[in-house]
Amino acid sequence: MPPNTETAVSPAVIELRQYTLRPGRRDELVELFDREFVESQEAVGMSLLGQFRDLDDPDRFVWLRGFPDMAARHRALTDFYGGPVWAEHGPRANDTMVDSDDVLLLRPASVRDVLPGSPAGRPPVGAPAPGRFVSATVWSFPPGRQDGIALVRDGLLPVLRETGPAPITLLTSEHAHNTFTRLPVRTGENVAVLLTPYPDGSAHRRHLAEVRAHPLVRDEILPGVEREQTAAPRVLRLGPTGRSLI
Repeated sequence: MPPNTETAVSPAVIELRQYTLRPGRRDELVELFDREFVESQEAVGMSLLGQFRDLDDPDRFVWLRGFPDMAARHRALTDFYGGPVWAEHGPRANDTMVDSDDVLLLRPASVRDVLPGSPAGRPPVGAPAPGRFVSATVWSFPPGRQDGIALVRDGLLPVLRETGPAPITLLTSEHAHNTFTRLPVRTGENVAVLLTPYPDGSAHRRHLAEVRAHPLVRDEILPGVEREQTAAPRVLRLGPTGRSLI
């Protein structure tokens, strides 16, 4: 089924979804997801951006999908979860899961922070997992306060972009009301999520050490972020599946 033309629009609303799975069943879900749930979601107006194995938790599956806006999100989710593909394959997918409610609703921090929205060039079903590596860092700040997000956006991000690979994408909380209540999202969140691709884990470690040693980051930006954050940042080390765009 050809993807809906809406998927060519850069997503303005993005879900970061983290699923806790039943032990030993992640590969089953990945195979089912990449075969049945990519084109079928794109066909109703979603952008399937990335599917990942959490490299630090063998029973965690992480993925990203995007929408042109909140109204398009409601339409697309209604069509997909009320449609034939989910009716046929959804029960098997749900059976692999312990929890699927860890969901952040996000938006790009600026026009520069664009995630791939076109399925052109996506590897075919059955493609092997690529060797690349994706880092996702999630900072949490007090609701309504922008100081920490501004430090990440205006202080840390320029240094990361000067010294690291491209594209580096910053996402922040989308505070719009979740109108598709069948799928819960985490409410009251004020987060910044940094997504960075690397050729491998060692490149990630080298870049992180270089950034932390940068005088401005070491002496001003990171101490400022630490004063603002409500918890230590969470770093997800992610391995893309064979059909992931990121």
